[in-house]
Amino acid sequence: MHRILFQHVFLHALITGFPMMQKLFFLSLPLLLAACSTPSKQEKDPFEPLDYLWAQRAYPYGFVPSDAYYQALEQSKNMSANRNLGLNWTLAGPTRVSGRISDVAMHPADLQTVYAAAASGGVWKSTDAGHNWTPITDNLPSLSIGDIAIDPSDQNTLYVGTGEPNAGGGSVTYDGRGVFKSTDAGQTWTALGLENIGSVGRIEVDPKRPNRVFVAAMGSLFANNSNRGLYRSLDGGQTWDKSLFVNDSTGCVDLAIHPQNPDTLFAVSWQRIRRPNRRQYGGPGCGIWRSTDGGDTWSKLSAGLPANSLGRIGISICANEPDVMWAIYSDEPGNFKGVYKSVNAGTSWTQVNGGDPGFPGFGWWFGQIRVHPNNPDEVYTLGLDWVKTTDGGQFWADVSPYLHADYHALYIHPANPDFLVAGNDGGIYISENGGDTWEHRPFPITQFYTSEIDFQNPTHFYGGAQDNGTWRTITGTPDNWQQIGGGDGFVTLVNPLNNNIFYVASQYGGFSGTNGASAPSSSRYNWNTPYIFDPLNPDIMYIGAERIHKSVNGGLNWTPISTDLTNGNQGQNGIRYGTITTISASALNSNILWVGTDDGNVWVTSNGGDAWTKVSAALPKRWITRVIADLEDENTALVCLSGFRHFDDIAHIYRTTDRGQTWQDVSGNLPDIPVNDLVQDPSNPELIWYIATDAGVFGTTDGGATWSAENTGLPNVPVTDLTLHAPTRTLAAATYGRSMFRAELPPVSGISGPVQSASLRVWPNPVFDQANISWEQPQAAFVQIDLLDGAGRRVKQVFAGSISGGKEVLILDAKGLLPGLYLLRIQGEKMRVHTHKVVIM
Repeated sequence: MHRILFQHVFLHALITGFPMMQKLFFLSLPLLLAACSTPSKQEKDPFEPLDYLWAQRAYPYGFVPSDAYYQALEQSKNMSANRNLGLNWTLAGPTRVSGRISDVAMHPADLQTVYAAAASGGVWKSTDAGHNWTPITDNLPSLSIGDIAIDPSDQNTLYVGTGEPNAGGGSVTYDGRGVFKSTDAGQTWTALGLENIGSVGRIEVDPKRPNRVFVAAMGSLFANNSNRGLYRSLDGGQTWDKSLFVNDSTGCVDLAIHPQNPDTLFAVSWQRIRRPNRRQYGGPGCGIWRSTDGGDTWSKLSAGLPANSLGRIGISICANEPDVMWAIYSDEPGNFKGVYKSVNAGTSWTQVNGGDPGFPGFGWWFGQIRVHPNNPDEVYTLGLDWVKTTDGGQFWADVSPYLHADYHALYIHPANPDFLVAGNDGGIYISENGGDTWEHRPFPITQFYTSEIDFQNPTHFYGGAQDNGTWRTITGTPDNWQQIGGGDGFVTLVNPLNNNIFYVASQYGGFSGTNGASAPSSSRYNWNTPYIFDPLNPDIMYIGAERIHKSVNGGLNWTPISTDLTNGNQGQNGIRYGTITTISASALNSNILWVGTDDGNVWVTSNGGDAWTKVSAALPKRWITRVIADLEDENTALVCLSGFRHFDDIAHIYRTTDRGQTWQDVSGNLPDIPVNDLVQDPSNPELIWYIATDAGVFGTTDGGATWSAENTGLPNVPVTDLTLHAPTRTLAAATYGRSMFRAELPPVSGISGPVQSASLRVWPNPVFDQANISWEQPQAAFVQIDLLDGAGRRVKQVFAGSISGGKEVLILDAKGLLPGLYLLRIQGEKMRVHTHKVVIM
């Protein structure tokens, strides 16, 4: 949710001293964390982030055109930056908080170099056993990574498969863009094609014939397609043939090669398809397949393996005793089904006792098992937690100590099996003593939904993140952040008048404040529930469910001020429609409130909620990501839309200047890309805007007629939220997969000089200590000049008296005034009222 933290919004409160809440029941951070804690893992469905991310981009047609997304990325790369804006982004952090890992890889001959695949943050490389990391795939079209493979015969040759196979959101639900190869340890990359295979579950390189490469492809999650299956290259990825195809709803998710006889290989098929109203995560297409002729022919293994209610499967081979294989099965609903062992290269299997790593109802999220390279009786299964056996499955124990939830990757180094690298939703953990102790060695791949900047202390950034709760900076440096909220983190607000009061949120309306605030009871909340301060008084708050609730005491008590503003509950099978997604209150008129919904409605009230008018009839039917009340004109607002054009000639940003009666397209030359947020530059809010999109940040200096790509320093990931701290002109960008970034906006004087309103001029503008005011007065008259705050309240009388006429020049003394945006108003006898924006620094 966008916020512009500047005195135009809160100035009158700072000056007039609005009474704060009389009683502050401050919670300790542990209590606040508990108030927005993660639901029990049995209750939290890891598909829900994908439901939310996919639903807003797929609405209303029920699919996301990945080709359109990649075309938009290409178009954005060809758009030059605006020299008057020239944003340069730097990492704000957190560097010590990480995110979901989909794979880890090392070369058997190298104990120092580690590669880690982030689900939506690209591939990272460490050359010092994980102590320091560098991203190496930032120029690839997709930073959603499914798997990494290293050529066993050449540690400089890497293969990367894009597209996360776990159906957990990846790069905001977009399919990957194929397979890429590097022959210089990740310095440069070459595209190998397979752009339409959706996601990659595993890549294997033949240890004896390195030009033979296999790719397990899951295909597009939301559509039946013939691109699923196992692909084979005999020339190092220059050309491909399909080695195994089951059907158009079944792909391949895992793969293993017999290290001594690489003509023997094993592939795991997984029948998986997603629809807007149903999921199928299993079926008769699931199974383990074996080839003994290098992939020319395949047979489905069955002896001793389950035959009914099959879900996701994972396999692993013992490197030193490769006839010993292990497999983990889930059933079609996603529950743990069992662990199976073969001692004859898959010809027959026996179920062992135990081995459940915990994934009731969503085994499709994991499907990983690892066997010690030298000891076939030491096995790990990965899930919500992870368990280990050292006696071939007779006894299993939790791996301790607890590190983080949701394990997706594990590498046991064959040259030193005491060196283990584990990847989970919290990042990378490394043990150098066989798992007795672990050290978190993170890199910045947090999937942020939102950003916030403390108005009183702008070095403090806040953000809500997927899987990792809500965080804030302590000292303002990228490596010093503190967790302040649990669960999946969302909107965070800091009271601009008292930063000891702040609010955090978790999924579906979880909301709490350090003052004891909590969310009102309501029927439906969005996954990312919107709530805001009234810009004229932060004791007044609004929160959106299916209707709007208002609080006048900082969220301690709530009163509904609207009926259901959506088209009703339309959710099916985990996907929710019929919720409010965005709220904006006017800083010029406290009675004006704008609301947007996930089913395409925009509403406005002009009387504080007593009556609401639906104003979206002329807008496209898309998920409303943001509605913004204009900073200068109470009749003006901007609306941002998610989704794609599909078959419609539509825009992604619209503007009204008549309170919603008519709308104008202000998308200009923007690519066809979902727009997630918009902020106006208070130095010139009519013309200068910044937007967050799935293709990065764009800016305009002409009110949306033309846009420039402002992505210098930003990795190629979606930007979900922007926050502007106008006094310092600091812009924060929340990214989904690469943590948070910051940029300094150009000085106001770099964009606009003195602006003339009729005959009224103010210069210099911005004003530091004093400024000149001049105007033409045709005849003698009484004149009054006032300086007004954002609420229209007079904060200074500049002049009141009679003048003789002609050109008049006065001095505005700005010393002692708080920085911010003001309005200079001149009125008098025999003259019309003139106003002029003044920025005081």
